[in-house]
Amino acid sequence: MSATSETIANPDHASPRKAIALRVAGSVLGALILLLLPVFVKNSLHLNLLILILMAAQMGVSWNIIGGYAGQISLGHAAFFGVGAYTSTILFINFGVNPWIGMLVGGAAAAMVSLPVGFSCFRLKGHYFAMATIAVVEIIQVVFSNWEYAGSAVGLYLPMEKQGWSVMIFSSKVPYYYLALALLTLTLGVNLLISKSFLGYYFRAIKDEPDAARSLGVSLTKYKRTALLVSSFLTALGGSLYAQKELYIDPGSVLTTALSIKMALVAILGGVGTLIGPVVGATVLTSIEEITRMLFGGTGRGTDQIIYGLLIVSVAVFYPAGIVGWFLDLARRRKARQSRPGKE
Repeated sequence: MSATSETIANPDHASPRKAIALRVAGSVLGALILLLLPVFVKNSLHLNLLILILMAAQMGVSWNIIGGYAGQISLGHAAFFGVGAYTSTILFINFGVNPWIGMLVGGAAAAMVSLPVGFSCFRLKGHYFAMATIAVVEIIQVVFSNWEYAGSAVGLYLPMEKQGWSVMIFSSKVPYYYLALALLTLTLGVNLLISKSFLGYYFRAIKDEPDAARSLGVSLTKYKRTALLVSSFLTALGGSLYAQKELYIDPGSVLTTALSIKMALVAILGGVGTLIGPVVGATVLTSIEEITRMLFGGTGRGTDQIIYGLLIVSVAVFYPAGIVGWFLDLARRRKARQSRPGKE
């Protein structure tokens, strides 16, 4: 029987192939659009918004490894973001270390910081764990605020004497767009590999049925630490890129609880535990944040917090699976209606 006759005899046989083909075509089209956006977006404010969305998405996807897959709600991830930003900046300013190397060193430093954090905090569960992670970022913020070598509360400025790809400093925003896009793609790739590997299954087991996972020989503490280590490394890479883009960092910009909460909100709103959810959440939250800032300026300070706070409450009440979960639910309902017997 030929492929055509087989498809006619069994129409459902072609549907998985069609779905895969559509998914691949959609991914290719989306990638082309993202690559070509700077060609059409000439306004620097609009391009900066796109960069902020990509960076927020990268933070959310990084957080999603520990918070989404492993189910450990960390509200202290700004600690790793700040460690990455400060490490690469200090190495560049004081020792002339290339930022590309400094970014990797910053990621490694954040991963090292995550080990004692995991050792102490993973002894706690639920909201006690979340509160402990808040304490961690507050302690690190106090340390950097009083550390003269790291600029104390004044912060650190990156010099602009030399520009180009070698020092990751540019006068144009276009290179930062592609750097943020590349880092987000890398982070999504790591998430995809984890979700398809044994680590992904272990993380989800720890999240959904920790007692059952433990009874099957899965070390909860070991794999929670693994999730935190990978998540902290990727988060620190985002912190290093932020420092290079802004050319200035201080404890109030890279070591705040508000930043940690935003990382979690991005993933929760978009769809915690899903690959694309944090990207959707970052697009919504960052757009609201920047639009309200442009509309209201200083008089509307906190308006963005109110608006996306209401969004989070609405999603939590009506669609706990987030925006992506809502769309998936709609798709399942539509498919169920189409597959009802007696329907043409």
